[in-house]
Amino acid sequence: MSRDIWDPVTYAVYADERSRPFIELISRVGAVDPDYVVDAGCGSGELTAQLATRWPRATVEGFDSSPAMITKARQLDTSVRFAVADVATWRPDRPVDVIVSNAVLQWVPDHRSVLEHWMEALAPGGWLAFQVPGNFDAPSHFAIRELCASRTWSDQLGDYGRGVPVDDPVEYVDLLNQGGTQVDAWETTYIHVLKGEDPVLNWVSGTALRPILDRLDQGDRRRFTSELGEMLARLYPARSYGTPFPFRRIFVVAQK
Repeated sequence: MSRDIWDPVTYAVYADERSRPFIELISRVGAVDPDYVVDAGCGSGELTAQLATRWPRATVEGFDSSPAMITKARQLDTSVRFAVADVATWRPDRPVDVIVSNAVLQWVPDHRSVLEHWMEALAPGGWLAFQVPGNFDAPSHFAIRELCASRTWSDQLGDYGRGVPVDDPVEYVDLLNQGGTQVDAWETTYIHVLKGEDPVLNWVSGTALRPILDRLDQGDRRRFTSELGEMLARLYPARSYGTPFPFRRIFVVAQK
């Protein structure tokens, strides 16, 4: 993309809900005393810092394609080294003991080839752990696609259609289960209870909507999000305790 579309403040609105899958992912990584740990697509770095806490003797690095995210990450009080790099083209200069990627690979069109490169980059006995959203058939994404294809927005956004950019767990097992690799794959549907006004709109504004909003001027952004907000409010009605928001995620942990 032509410019940095990621806003650390917007993304962090639901930080607790977004961190839970990361914590559950790395809990299944059995590395005992790794030397070199990498967080691929580290965002603003708070979760990467947890890797340094878990493995204090390791060299821990995080990288992200967003300069804004890396600027925020470098403000943390942590031993982690952060850099701007592209997930699709990043290559380590030495074997890696643990590669972690949390909710990033869905943005990489050829991420299956990236996964193969990462497996090759692992040291013997090394671990690869990644998590991707599996909710592309959810009502929220259907509403986004429907609005982009509507008469009002089709001229500007009619070509938007990411489809389902990730695999099912079994397909990842098939891809990675080679040469003695041990693969653990599973899926979980979280029911996040979101608070506040337009909570589902606020959620997708930090993720799925970023490439769309990047193509609109300020006035069109307001109109688009207003229309989408009305659709999402009907699809995800608020209760007295908040707005329940089901979110499916796919997890894979492989040991070389």
